[in-house]
Amino acid sequence: MVVGNFTKRVWFTPCKINSLRGRNNGSNYNKNLEMLIQHRSQFARALEDEAIYIMREVAAQFEKPALLFSGGKDSITLVHLARKAFFPAKPAFPMLHIDTGHNFPETIEFRDWLAKETGMQLIVRYVQDSIDKGRVKEETGKYASRNVLQTTTLLDAIEELKLDACIGGARRDEEKARAKERIFSVRDDFGQWDAKKQRPELFDMLNGKINLGENVRVFPISNWTELDVWNYIKEEDLALPSIYFAHKRKIIERDGLYWPASEYLNTTEEEIPFEATVRFRTVGDMTCTAAVLSDAADLDTVIGEIKEATISERGARIDDKRSEAAMEKRKKEGYF
Repeated sequence: MVVGNFTKRVWFTPCKINSLRGRNNGSNYNKNLEMLIQHRSQFARALEDEAIYIMREVAAQFEKPALLFSGGKDSITLVHLARKAFFPAKPAFPMLHIDTGHNFPETIEFRDWLAKETGMQLIVRYVQDSIDKGRVKEETGKYASRNVLQTTTLLDAIEELKLDACIGGARRDEEKARAKERIFSVRDDFGQWDAKKQRPELFDMLNGKINLGENVRVFPISNWTELDVWNYIKEEDLALPSIYFAHKRKIIERDGLYWPASEYLNTTEEEIPFEATVRFRTVGDMTCTAAVLSDAADLDTVIGEIKEATISERGARIDDKRSEAAMEKRKKEGYF
């Protein structure tokens, strides 16, 4: 289910608003424009400017970029920023989704809806195909997940499509390994990341020069926080998958977290599903994303909850709890 409408506010960026100021467009037009400017000042628009600049640098410096789309709020924000960066033309790159087969149905529904509404090309590659080809092996056991397996599918897609840049929605406030990441993060010809070999990025100068076989992961909203993203979603009137808002769902309690009950989750006899009102702060697979008990059914209430939260959103990502350095290890292997 999609919550919200398709936003029509793609045209307005800070520089375009400023260019309209002072024009003799009629008193009512100028009055409405000033109201819009006042409303938008509630968000740190320098972050939007920076993200749009990065998007345009990607188009200028790389031959075959793609936007990595997960169906989560961060990648939805990236799609909106890309539309703003290249309006009135379509974004200069397609969306690429690595489908694990264990996604929330609401996320897949939203993905297809958004591709249709924006007119952007959607490329999907499936982890199940990698399993069938023997490229990866399905995990077994209580904590089995396909989250790690999708790295191989992603690297195969990069090679198949000859991508030299992949735009992602990672942010530095999410997790300590991501805090090390540059905006232009170079990966070697095996798709691997080495924190010690990252380039300095002084004065917003982004160096996209790479050797044959290498590629770059690009993070336009790296300097944003979770709260920045939600404030932006509110001000830009962006639609979201319904699982970000309070809804009734069957869950199980495991390790102090509320796991969504599904056919993909391996449960014990003691883990009996029960119904509760929950929402999700972050969206991944159904086997690695925990819910939070919540009655927040609208943006204002969600934002209020985030302001009071004492645990980061990645605290609900079960895949990060496999070890202290779980995220960094996955990134070194080529993860998003």
